[in-house]
Amino acid sequence: MLAAERNASVHTLRAYGADLADFAGFLAKRNYAPSTADPQLLRDYLGRLKAAGLAARTSARRLSALRQFHRFLVAEGIRADDPMAGIDAPRLGRSLPKILDESDVAALLAAAGRKEGPEGRRLVALIEILYAAGLRVSELVGLPIAALSRDGRFLIVRGKGNKERLAPLSDPARCAIAAYKAVRDAFLPEGTRSKYMFPSRGAQGHLTAARVAQLLKELARDAGLDPRKLSPHVLRHAFASHLIDHGADLRAVQQMLGHADIATTQIYTHVAGERLRRLVHDKHPLAKPRPPRRKSRPKD
Repeated sequence: MLAAERNASVHTLRAYGADLADFAGFLAKRNYAPSTADPQLLRDYLGRLKAAGLAARTSARRLSALRQFHRFLVAEGIRADDPMAGIDAPRLGRSLPKILDESDVAALLAAAGRKEGPEGRRLVALIEILYAAGLRVSELVGLPIAALSRDGRFLIVRGKGNKERLAPLSDPARCAIAAYKAVRDAFLPEGTRSKYMFPSRGAQGHLTAARVAQLLKELARDAGLDPRKLSPHVLRHAFASHLIDHGADLRAVQQMLGHADIATTQIYTHVAGERLRRLVHDKHPLAKPRPPRRKSRPKD
């Protein structure tokens, strides 16, 4: 149902499958089938997850898998009641995404530009696309060469749920892609072709997400940045937060990121708000306590 009706991604299917398999294993030790669990068994299972020290976000995902599973059972007439109806999800704290300053991105691009040959051109193109179009790394590595529009101004990106969206490209990104395409064949076995924008001689036929992350961490060292703070997704966060910092419309950013729900995009308004708070605290003349004024002596 998730695959055929909701068009869920491979990652979602794999994660939900693992969650339900773990739940089925828990019930099997108590001689219950997954379709016969009652609310107390479900609470016992969730209690076991908490005792195992599972992160709140992971527990919430497992709860979501169970909730959708039991709704499916009710919809299909396999059971009459939904035992998940009275069970609340764990409370999740709001964590702000890691981001880079605009100067950090400039330092990365400068460091990449100093690298010579096809590797250097590919690295510049990777960063420009991640930062200029806000792609997920999975979207980037699986990007076909045909995704580039004829005029080179857009990428046609296939994201989560197999949904397509248009990602506009900046002039620097277009120049970086053009320069990389001129040397792209260097990453292919001689006499072969590839449909991917970033082909590789590996088994997948394209650059892997792990390799992109590795290249970025190596580049961070060259740029004088902390490698632990840099990943492909951090560049996606930087794309969104910098757009909002410069007055971009939230709906437009949602569309470019491929978020199904604008609530997901709204996290970047909190990032911008935190930046403004720090700006006022650090720069406003009345923000910091001033030393007390000395009392003047009375004149004789």
